[in-house]
Amino acid sequence: MSELHIVSAFDRELDAIKAKIMKMGGMVEASIVGAATSLDQRDVELADQVRANDVAIDALEEHINQEAARVIALRSPRAIDLRLLLSVIKVCGNLERIADYSKNIAKRTRVLLELRTIEGSPTALRRMAREVEMMLGDALDAYIRQDEELARAVIARDESVDQLYNALFREFLTFMVEDPRNITPCMHLHFIAKNIERMGDHVTSIAEQVVFYTTGEKPDEERTKADKTSTDAALSSTGPTPSPGAEQ
Repeated sequence: MSELHIVSAFDRELDAIKAKIMKMGGMVEASIVGAATSLDQRDVELADQVRANDVAIDALEEHINQEAARVIALRSPRAIDLRLLLSVIKVCGNLERIADYSKNIAKRTRVLLELRTIEGSPTALRRMAREVEMMLGDALDAYIRQDEELARAVIARDESVDQLYNALFREFLTFMVEDPRNITPCMHLHFIAKNIERMGDHVTSIAEQVVFYTTGEKPDEERTKADKTSTDAALSSTGPTPSPGAEQ
């Protein structure tokens, strides 16, 4: 009876941790939607709310990591239970980074209000963010259901996010070449697009953790990356690419 009690308590602890992961995932999904909507609708109040909510996401990440570390130390789990707890820490880190990128997007909403409008860009960025949001939802579903097939499908979808980013990148270059007054707003919009593209990479990392959690192995196929902007021939006529650090 004592052994059964310990096993039952351990299962409850794992379920509680998974429930908190889903809570954090829901908060991060809301931050993606909020950041994209604030940009599209030029809603400064919503942008400020996204930034404020990031504090709660950071706090939840710390709490989940502490819980996972405590269970590992006290229960000495093996096999799939250990992989679950190790994946929890990595999934939390990816979710926290996605929320940071949402916060970065929200920060630029106020700045863009003071600049000239680039026609069609907020809608295109929102469509790109929507794709990442849906990928995240599926990745979290795959995590809870231990669905390797769904996780691999999410990994494959990252290529479409890269392609959307490539198209926006070239569009912004065109706007800047046509009118120098577009340079500043297009630079801000490019950084936003890059933030969303990086969100997609972190969602893909979550899906890869699902594969690791369910099989004990990392995905064996090389991830396809369709972001070719760093080698785009168009750069040769428009000057250097902005520093990657500028997106942070």
